[in-house]
Amino acid sequence: MASAAEQMAANISWRTFGKATELRQRILFTIGLLIIYRIGTYIPVPGIDGGALRQFMEDAAASLGGVINLFTGGAIGRMGVFALGIMPYISASIIIQLMSAMVPAFEQLKKEGEQGRKKLNQYTRYGTVVLATFQAYGLAVSLEGGGLVTDPGWFFRIACVVTLVGGTMFLMWLGEQITARGIGNGISLIIFVGIIAEIPGALAQFFEQGRTGAISTPVVLGIIIMLFATLTFVVFMERSQRKIHIQYPRRQVGMKVYDGGSSHLPIKVNPAGVIPAIFASSLLLLPTTISTFSGADAGPVMSTILTLFGPGRPLYLLFFAGMIVFFTYFYTHNVSFKTEDVADNLKSQNGFVPGIRPGKKTAEYLEYVVNRILVLGAGYLALVVLLPEMIRTQLSITAYFGGTSILIIVSVGMDTVQQVQSHLLAHQYEGLIEKSQLRGRKGGGRNKRKGPARR
Repeated sequence: MASAAEQMAANISWRTFGKATELRQRILFTIGLLIIYRIGTYIPVPGIDGGALRQFMEDAAASLGGVINLFTGGAIGRMGVFALGIMPYISASIIIQLMSAMVPAFEQLKKEGEQGRKKLNQYTRYGTVVLATFQAYGLAVSLEGGGLVTDPGWFFRIACVVTLVGGTMFLMWLGEQITARGIGNGISLIIFVGIIAEIPGALAQFFEQGRTGAISTPVVLGIIIMLFATLTFVVFMERSQRKIHIQYPRRQVGMKVYDGGSSHLPIKVNPAGVIPAIFASSLLLLPTTISTFSGADAGPVMSTILTLFGPGRPLYLLFFAGMIVFFTYFYTHNVSFKTEDVADNLKSQNGFVPGIRPGKKTAEYLEYVVNRILVLGAGYLALVVLLPEMIRTQLSITAYFGGTSILIIVSVGMDTVQQVQSHLLAHQYEGLIEKSQLRGRKGGGRNKRKGPARR
């Protein structure tokens, strides 16, 4: 039988959405800030040779046209002020998360509640500035080496670093404002919008190859079907979870005895999300990107590395899959689902897994279950990320269709829709409470009994 919340969610309609004024304001606020972000991707960094940059990006489509251009919403292809995107902030936040799980001082800050969280956020901002500065300077030097600058020198380097770092920090602020005053996670929505904005261009390029005969019509139809099938598969896997039964004993409060309840501990098939794919993609594309930007002849060592680990090569695919599996296990056990912490929380709430002793035995049982689930989760991630890569390489498709982009689109879309539904449910609850209060007042006025008459 459906719960009251599920019944209310089923009754959500456009009429309910129209009455939710606060939700509508949040959505409009989010759209406005995302439009500002898109406008910023078209404002170029001063001192860039536009014609040389366009030619360079066409030649470098194999490396830069993929993951890097994906996460910046095309800003790096136009060398806009948001060319670094939000990736320095994401990298810094992941580093701080890992340090809070492995370094005792950061772990203590994480346990201090709101004050500790503010301190960790401050460290994340400092790390963002440092990473963005190094990346911006490396990008400025690489642009000079590639002959993409009209007036090379220290003035251009300083201007480029200040512009790109300022653009990244502004994006970080936009993301925080969307999270606080808009709808959804601001940082994830910025990446999401960047991916969606590049899809029409990639589709146009793909269909142009089909029109010119570079790709046959059956192959075009097959790839479209594969994309829809992959999207459906990702939605199914992201919603899949393993539920562990949790039992709570009877408890006595004062003179009353409450019966023990039961619930479920949900464990997602993919607890790490899209983080392993992002880490693996960034590390594997780093040598290719550096050599492409430098514009100089690569040495024998770099040439060998580029030959063996080029996109679509067997070693590239093998290491890609291995790194995805490694980061899936590492990030899950150290950040997203720490079995010892979950077992301690269950023990403090007097909850236990039937047949398993609380404490250490529960942690061992949870670790056993998570390791078995991650076999399926890591395999699913590797399949979704590598299958489009292999097909794109074998069929010589210049447009970039990545499994990482599909993962991000699905996860962010599901999270945003869930938050919209939560706001609508809260609005419905408020309306029901107001109606019940009004009815109570009216009923109290009609049924008000008169006191006994004085004698």
